[in-house]
Amino acid sequence: MTTARSLLVDPESPGFFHCISRCVRRAWLCGMDPYNGKTYEHRRDWVEQRLLELADIFAVGLYAYAVMSNHVHVVVRIDPGAAAAWSDEEVAERWVRLFPATTDGEVDSRACRLKEQTLLGNSERVAVCRQRLGSLSWFMRSLNEPIARRANQEDSCTGRFWEGRYKCQALLDEAAVLSCMSYVDLNPIRAGIAENLESSLHTSATRRIATIRSNARAASQSLTSINASLSPDFLPISTEDYVDLIDWTARLTRPDKPGHIELTEPPILRKLGLTERQWHQQLLGTETHYWRAIGNAQSLMEKAAAIGQSWLKGIGNAQALLRRQAA
Repeated sequence: MTTARSLLVDPESPGFFHCISRCVRRAWLCGMDPYNGKTYEHRRDWVEQRLLELADIFAVGLYAYAVMSNHVHVVVRIDPGAAAAWSDEEVAERWVRLFPATTDGEVDSRACRLKEQTLLGNSERVAVCRQRLGSLSWFMRSLNEPIARRANQEDSCTGRFWEGRYKCQALLDEAAVLSCMSYVDLNPIRAGIAENLESSLHTSATRRIATIRSNARAASQSLTSINASLSPDFLPISTEDYVDLIDWTARLTRPDKPGHIELTEPPILRKLGLTERQWHQQLLGTETHYWRAIGNAQSLMEKAAAIGQSWLKGIGNAQALLRRQAA
């Protein structure tokens, strides 16, 4: 049974969310389709560039993403308050960038300026646009619809490209945010299509690594969204330490497994109150042990009460992790 998105996502409050969109038909979003031998690798660029474009338009902080063969993961922080602080002119400019005026399929600059002026003359419409620019649903809609249209046109077909609704998980604490970001960035490695972070193309991990290599100062700065100008919030870890964290997580193996390498536990785990085992279990359980929200037992129970439920999937797992910590 689905839950109303308005219960899970407060339209007036900031929050972190993990969203997943999956293809509904056998044809792949990206990569090599084994059924017809065609490659759709170029579509990864479509999705990644659209994500980065939307992050600079919406009141959204883009923290992690991974473009896989038949699905897309994103971790974002929605901030409706940021959109509320924009001037009417900035709202109009952003909205027209999102839906530009075109002539013969090309963006028409003159028509775009006229569209902005027309929008500014309608205060009610500006208010609606402002609300939508701080909306998670509109962000995901603006990502999925253009990709679906381009893919359908390329495949010479019509109909659904994505499943009915994108899956959404609220991330209720810093441990949930960091473990979910790591889960997303490590998707290609877990799927066996990349051997390490550097070869995990079309992920936020490779983008952060490139940033560190091009700007040494960025390594020691606090971890924030990829589009930091729109989301100044920081997580309790530097960018370099986060890259080390996911690299360490990627190389974790069982102590009894041949080839196991002893690795030093990252200090951030102590700050988060998690052991190595707890961290690994929470990360791997992102989609299996949790459903609508991820967090500690208390935060999950509070979220359940807030949406009028007595229980949320994941509370039992969070309580088990807490018992292991106490033991």
